[in-house]
Amino acid sequence: MGSMCGRFAVTTDPALLAQKIQALDESAASASSSAASGDKDLAGPNYNVAPTTTISSVVKRHTEPDDESTRRVRSMRWGLIPPWVKTAEDGGPDNKGPLLINARADKVTSSPAFRNSAKNKRCLIPMDGWYEWRPNAAEAGKKASKTPFYMYGADGEPLFMAGLWSTWRPHGAPKDAPPLLSCTIITTDAAGPLAEIHDRMPLSISESDWDRWLDPDAPIDEGLLRGHGDLDRIAIREVTRLVNSVRNNGPELIEPAKPEPEEAGLF
Repeated sequence: MGSMCGRFAVTTDPALLAQKIQALDESAASASSSAASGDKDLAGPNYNVAPTTTISSVVKRHTEPDDESTRRVRSMRWGLIPPWVKTAEDGGPDNKGPLLINARADKVTSSPAFRNSAKNKRCLIPMDGWYEWRPNAAEAGKKASKTPFYMYGADGEPLFMAGLWSTWRPHGAPKDAPPLLSCTIITTDAAGPLAEIHDRMPLSISESDWDRWLDPDAPIDEGLLRGHGDLDRIAIREVTRLVNSVRNNGPELIEPAKPEPEEAGLF
């Protein structure tokens, strides 16, 4: 399976993010339940977010059953754990299958792993940008080297990717125990220049559609699943192979791979 969105960068602090998009910041409260499951969590900017990391996610929920639903920023483990996953001996989820880091846009309403979340647990995953690797055509076969690229918001603003989330509780846990929150990023066919890098890309949702996507009381908007929200503001840059190792993390990961040529004729 050609995994699509498997690494991304996010530099906005959850509290700042919540302020920016007029959301309640519930990230600290929800992070404790993710941390309890032994997840790697990086506070501060993360230029190399990998699966199972705790990340920020935007949801819309009710505080009381009859009030207006409001946006909230919550911490979630990246890699969806459906509620029916069994409990392992250590009390964590017994997740033997592949990590559900991505969900195909055309499968979210039919796949048993995703369809319950698609009904009323849709989220947005904010990111500065994501990485993708393009095989070098000149080299055939399995050993072909791959060139990493970074796709990002050209205007310097975060991109908000469509996602699904889920709550999981260990077997026999008390009802008031905080659940493990987890999420997946929805992917779609790559479009425009992005298709030259990889055949899949995360599904972006533009700001005017955020609330419609997140609305916990409305069915999923199939039109948004077929769209390409913010495609027009996504830029592409070749980066160095530093991103290939999860151990590397810093702003140098998103720097252009080759120095820009000096403008001729200045002197």
